[in-house]
Amino acid sequence: MFLGSLAAADLAVRSRQGLAHDAASWAVRKRGLTGRSSARWAGSITKATHDQWALARRGQAAHLAWLRIQIASIEARLARPLGARADKRAGLVRGYASRGEWHAKSRRLHTLKDRLVGVEADRQAGRVRVVRGGKRLANTRHHLQAAGLDAAAWRERWRAERMFLTADGETGKRFGNETIRVTDTGQVSVKLPAPLVHLANAPHGRYLLDATVAFRHRGQEWRDRVTANRAVAYQIHHDTVRGRWYVTASWQRAAAPMLPLEAALARGVVGVDMNDDHLAAWQLDMHGNPVGEPQRFFYDLTGTAAHRDAQIRHALTRLLHHTRRCGAAAIAIEDLDFTDGTSREKHGRNKRFRRLLSRFPTAKLRARLVSMAAEQNVAIVAVDPAYTSRWGAQHWQKPLTTPRRKMSRHDAASIAVGRRALGHPIRRRTAPPPHHQSDGAGHRTAQARPEIRRREETRPHLAGPRTGCAPPGGGAKAGDQGAQHRSGHPAEQESWQHDSLPLSL
Repeated sequence: MFLGSLAAADLAVRSRQGLAHDAASWAVRKRGLTGRSSARWAGSITKATHDQWALARRGQAAHLAWLRIQIASIEARLARPLGARADKRAGLVRGYASRGEWHAKSRRLHTLKDRLVGVEADRQAGRVRVVRGGKRLANTRHHLQAAGLDAAAWRERWRAERMFLTADGETGKRFGNETIRVTDTGQVSVKLPAPLVHLANAPHGRYLLDATVAFRHRGQEWRDRVTANRAVAYQIHHDTVRGRWYVTASWQRAAAPMLPLEAALARGVVGVDMNDDHLAAWQLDMHGNPVGEPQRFFYDLTGTAAHRDAQIRHALTRLLHHTRRCGAAAIAIEDLDFTDGTSREKHGRNKRFRRLLSRFPTAKLRARLVSMAAEQNVAIVAVDPAYTSRWGAQHWQKPLTTPRRKMSRHDAASIAVGRRALGHPIRRRTAPPPHHQSDGAGHRTAQARPEIRRREETRPHLAGPRTGCAPPGGGAKAGDQGAQHRSGHPAEQESWQHDSLPLSL
């Protein structure tokens, strides 16, 4: 708690300085903290203060941009007549359905404008809103009964969250950190600040803990670093619910080498369709043909943030293991962004759908997948998500359905994502003009290569069960195959050429 009080005071001083902060004021703050603790603790506290202020500043900028987008959207819809339909070609949005909704949105517009004025004033003055310990936990103090806590339990959690036991590492120092030292055997010792040196139970003003620590995740990598005296940062925090103390170790890794796209796709790709409760994956070879069986990796996005994060991490771990087993070197995902889709103005009446989009972890899933894939030497290819589900169901759901395999739209969408990453059109076959087909104007939709034997014979019909997939040519824009190849129109729109051979060969 002693270091936590110093960190809180330093954050208050930094917040009052605002945009007037410079190197000289930082040096004054650090000298003051050094006299009350030590030079190492002063450096850790000031760095944590700068990071927290910068994070609040970025959040303020994001909130400012969100307010401006909301105001522009509401103003555009208020300017339209009641019940007016949207016209994307003319750039017109739909109007509000009723007079009551129009009136409610006009009042909300004034509220957002007043809020925008306040945020802009804080932005220009350099003021940020920061609560050490968390705003949610601070507000819980006024609703203890709803949270299932009493005053003593809340106070314990509040003190634990405001505690400061964080120290950055330094390469060349013993075990990579002089302030919080963890040996290769798991023994923990802390360098006490000057006012608490009388509590030391080890030489040089250090306090040696009785318990030892063990790192289950990347433990061998951590042990290699501390043995070589390379920098490792530590954070000690108290879990009041479980009654346990935890030590978190972190270090900076070398930048992963960039793998050329052609080399990454040479062994095929694993296409992934992201959904609310699972990841649908299917391996494709370099020609765009599905290999093996579809895979699904489920996760649960209900509960606390820590539970959701663990679920995502577990699903991505299984996906990466599947990719390594398949022998592929790349994973294709959709470049989804639901930032605008969660606003009230886009899906105002469908609250359930807005909640679904809000909890869908697109940014976190992509960030975790990129970082975890770099450890496995797996490349990530992001593709345009337009019409992957619709065209995947149209061209792949029915052909791949068998009595023992029930295809879903998500499985078909994973194939569409993978083919788009490989540079192939989503549709299965490229049909030549009728007069160029071997049977005149017959039934063939793909032509075999000249070296293929019996290429002039008719191909047997492969019977399969009927499914509920979209029929060929059905649905909005289903026939617009020019958009399926995102880098340009497909070959069939020019002089006809052949795609990869169908799976029936």
